[in-house]
Amino acid sequence: MKVFKGLKELQIFIQTYKRQNPKEIIGLVPTMGALHKGHLSLIESSKKTCDLTIVSIFVNPTQFGANEDFGKYPRKTEADLEICQRAEVDIVFMPEVAEMYPLKPSLQTTFNAPSSMANVLEGEARSGHFNGVLQVLNKLFHLIQPHKAFFGKKDAQQLLIVQKMVEDLFFPLEIIPCEIVRSEEGLALSSRNEYLSIEGKKEALKISQSLKVAMQVIMQGERESLKIKAEALKVLEGLEVEYFAIVDRNLEPILTIQKDSTLILVVAKIEGVRLLDNVWF
Repeated sequence: MKVFKGLKELQIFIQTYKRQNPKEIIGLVPTMGALHKGHLSLIESSKKTCDLTIVSIFVNPTQFGANEDFGKYPRKTEADLEICQRAEVDIVFMPEVAEMYPLKPSLQTTFNAPSSMANVLEGEARSGHFNGVLQVLNKLFHLIQPHKAFFGKKDAQQLLIVQKMVEDLFFPLEIIPCEIVRSEEGLALSSRNEYLSIEGKKEALKISQSLKVAMQVIMQGERESLKIKAEALKVLEGLEVEYFAIVDRNLEPILTIQKDSTLILVVAKIEGVRLLDNVWF
């Protein structure tokens, strides 16, 4: 496993590799570190379908708001490298902020995520968040030039917006959605779960349980979004629910759900920690 911290060294390696191996497929797993089994599933997916797997580990400042947890976001460099080594990752890219953002903010090229998708749900709660996500991903995609990039379905809104950007800007790149990985109890794995106490993690199980109830109602034949939502919200009583939304794949609210085009999302705060979960139907 090779570890790169500098852009130039990485670019030289990529250019040499592509010249020597023109038919081989490069896979990218973009992460912010604090790796867990969810990230490992992305790595495994890449290794199954790609000849070279690159994991980027970078806590991206431009996707954090002024009052968000950039400074507190978990950073576990040694543990992350050990996980990547055990997973037989080929390349780890771990740049410093100054390396990825050498220019002062007023000189940086920024991005506007599609407004109808980026200003709702997470975008409403975190203004400018997806602009920062697209900014760093553009840098990573241009630097690494992967053939495939792997994203978890847990961050559903992010995944859909990235897919839209790749389509709109003609990136020669395939975005691969990967299934949500959960604890044995059902909690969607997230780096932010580390902020929770044992009791908090137990309370957080209501989030996935609400989605399970929603799916049970759907399987019983219900198709009206308001009725499905009402049953799910019963499970979430006592929690600080930020939103429970039933939308299509363009993140537009729908009154009647349709198979293979519906997304049910929920965000709730547990012990002050925002936790996301969803189910695709």
